[in-house]
Amino acid sequence: MARGYIVKRGNSYRVMVSYTDDYGKRVQVTGTAPSSPKAEKLKTALLSEIDKGNYAKPSKLTVKAHFTQWLDDYVTPNLSPNTAETYRFIAKKHIIPVLGDMALSKLRPQLVQSLYSEKLKSGLSHATIQKIHNILHKCLENAIRTGLIIRNPLTGVDCPKAQRREMTTMNETDIHLLLDYARTSPYYSLFYTLIFTGLRRGEALALKWEDVDLLLLKVSINKSLSYLNATKDGSRILIKAPKTAKSRRFISITPSNAIVLREHHKAIDTKRQSIGLPPLTDDDFVFCTFNDGKPYLPNSITHAWIKLTRRCGLPGRRLHDCRHSYASLLLRQNVHPSVVANQLGHASVRTTLDIYSHSIPALQEVAAMKFDDIVIGKQA
Repeated sequence: MARGYIVKRGNSYRVMVSYTDDYGKRVQVTGTAPSSPKAEKLKTALLSEIDKGNYAKPSKLTVKAHFTQWLDDYVTPNLSPNTAETYRFIAKKHIIPVLGDMALSKLRPQLVQSLYSEKLKSGLSHATIQKIHNILHKCLENAIRTGLIIRNPLTGVDCPKAQRREMTTMNETDIHLLLDYARTSPYYSLFYTLIFTGLRRGEALALKWEDVDLLLLKVSINKSLSYLNATKDGSRILIKAPKTAKSRRFISITPSNAIVLREHHKAIDTKRQSIGLPPLTDDDFVFCTFNDGKPYLPNSITHAWIKLTRRCGLPGRRLHDCRHSYASLLLRQNVHPSVVANQLGHASVRTTLDIYSHSIPALQEVAAMKFDDIVIGKQA
């Protein structure tokens, strides 16, 4: 059974609690408080934690050491490579340089709050602070489960809420303008496909010709491509299954998109044969460099898109806005949300409606007019 007592020493009070651990060894826990009431509160808390079996003996393990172990032992083997890379970057860039040398058991809410405040002052967005908070919280929860700390110090921390970014979409005029300027770009067929299908960048880059049926106007989406900054085996291009079951899907493409892809296939094939390479096969990537058949790199595509939008007077339109524009234009034409959700590979229709609620008023207006026709029309 745990026992505790308090001794006054100068202007402070020393709390001492002793108990027998699971191995029969007598353990003494000490603490200091500035006043008698606070000392009593600390003693009661320590006794309660010990009696419940929740007490963790303070460790000299640093925040950096625990973070490194957590990233290696849990994050890397259990999360996707992209997510693991993001966690590692956030930890090494923003968390470890500030809190890394501190003992894990001495981490306090005010220190983390100061970290967030300084990061905001340095110009980081609320969304990035939210990422720092979430990653730090998960790491500290792991420390609780493994008995390194008793409670999560982030419980008393107020994290700035991420400000939802205003969605940017393109109208028909914008799309025509972009495609006119992109016509001479080597990425024209890719940009055309992204605009006319709403595919994610990684889904389009992972496509092989075996996935594309230009006669039936169907495309099979069954994988996604990403590029990692560093990997143990040296390979940086990663092709994996989509994140969710709904992301694996068949989509329909437009006749104009099929024509663009057919011309793209012919152009690549001609270039390959002109330098003595064999013709394209079904196992080749749709969007690739013609001389070695390697898929386009995601960042190269994004940079080319940024230059294109600036050149044609539409700065600020992100590559991912092709997807937003595709969905918004379909919903405004009264295409059923479930059809749009299937094309986009959303896990549910609710996801589609939550993201593209700005496009729904047109559907609501149609519904209101129809109800008027049903009820008022019969009286007439």
